[in-house]
Amino acid sequence: MRRRPMHMSAQAQAALRTALEELRAELKVPLSFPKRVLKAADKAVADARMPDKDETDLPFFTIDPPTSQDLDQAMHLERRSGGGYRVYYAIADVATFVRSGSPLDVEAHDRIETLYFPDLKVPLHPPVLSEGAASLLPGKDRPALLWKHDLDAHGNLTASSVSRAMIRSKARFDYASAQKDIDNGTARESLALLREIGRLREAVEIARGGISVNLPDQEVTLDEDGSFRLRYAAALPIEGWNEQISLMTGMSAAQIMLDTGTGILRTQREQADQNVVKRLHDIAKALGIVWRPGVSYATLVRGLDPANQRHMAFLSEATGTMLRAEYTVFRDNQKPANTMHAAIAAPYTHCTAPLRRLVDRYTGELCVAACADKAPPNWVLEALHCLPCDAARGKSALADRQTVDLVEAAVLKDRVGEVFDAAVIDTDAERGRPRDGRVFLADPAVLAKVESTNGLELQLGASIRVRLKRANPAADEDKVLFTVP
Repeated sequence: MRRRPMHMSAQAQAALRTALEELRAELKVPLSFPKRVLKAADKAVADARMPDKDETDLPFFTIDPPTSQDLDQAMHLERRSGGGYRVYYAIADVATFVRSGSPLDVEAHDRIETLYFPDLKVPLHPPVLSEGAASLLPGKDRPALLWKHDLDAHGNLTASSVSRAMIRSKARFDYASAQKDIDNGTARESLALLREIGRLREAVEIARGGISVNLPDQEVTLDEDGSFRLRYAAALPIEGWNEQISLMTGMSAAQIMLDTGTGILRTQREQADQNVVKRLHDIAKALGIVWRPGVSYATLVRGLDPANQRHMAFLSEATGTMLRAEYTVFRDNQKPANTMHAAIAAPYTHCTAPLRRLVDRYTGELCVAACADKAPPNWVLEALHCLPCDAARGKSALADRQTVDLVEAAVLKDRVGEVFDAAVIDTDAERGRPRDGRVFLADPAVLAKVESTNGLELQLGASIRVRLKRANPAADEDKVLFTVP
């Protein structure tokens, strides 16, 4: 599970622009590319050698947010004669343009990933690539890593391979329009099959014990009276079906690398600590979520509705409580002790967003080489052991967290001194500070720090009244702080 992006109205962006600019300065976010990198990008486009294989006749389509130009994936879905399905999944071929050791490559290793803020994005690669020559824009011939997945009638994967090819997207959809076409029965067959295949893959996920939750978007608007309003907008079903295609590809890539003995996985150990499990049960109880005896965490999560604010609070807190995933490198058939991603319940890797994430360029190259029965490129092998450390320098999680803190402070800045109903969803008792913790507010939907000032220790799961002591978007830390009066 991941935090959904935050969206702001134009008025809210304008009101918070200075604070967002200060946040980016604090994080040392590079807002422009050096001239040598821009020059190298132009040369890379001019010198790029396109793949010989031509698959431009396949009617690919893309589904992305309406304003996106960095289009990593395109797909074409069809039924197979004799039953089952075939999924063609094209991934932007960044390595066609970005050569190892080039200024583009060095810059990408500095940036690690694209950063998204409510008012702008900071791309991994120069826009001439990320929004131009490498992006799978409609009506444009583009080099791609083309995955071909064969599925049986129940959605189980029976065969998977990837190779370089030229492709051309024939149509571009945003999530809302694609969902409407599918619901109305007016979608072309390839798009309509996304619902059919997506639901089958969701059933396959449940059968293997995987967990996939589409958290809602956070939307910030500015009312006519100048006050901010923060709410959640539920994700559409098509977003989950689309994610299933990406997950299937990531699992296929992981298995290909495991079979060949060299690769990089996204691993996550199952959290078996009984104290953690008890804490999650207490949080669920505090939020009015019924967690019956014998029901697993995975089963509980599938039954929750992220559009419900209390369910959303539990999912957000539970995600932070469980162990985080990490990158695990292996070579020469020396496979790691743990190859599983616990939430996905299968080996898995990142490979479907190379325009926005550094590591995906490398996993894609490993899989293309393996499917061609060739040794991995030396430039991939030489960089492999450094990729986990490189990825750890990424700033997206920190930027997301601090952006949310800033916006929540803006939402509450005119309500200092007010008292709210809240639920204690975390305490610092294990760190020797039993009077400090975090609370959830249903209205507005806020998760924030709390300090008990009445001499009593916080009790995990307790329903309490809290007073807003501070809501300052410009504060260095604890931009929002409540106290127990």
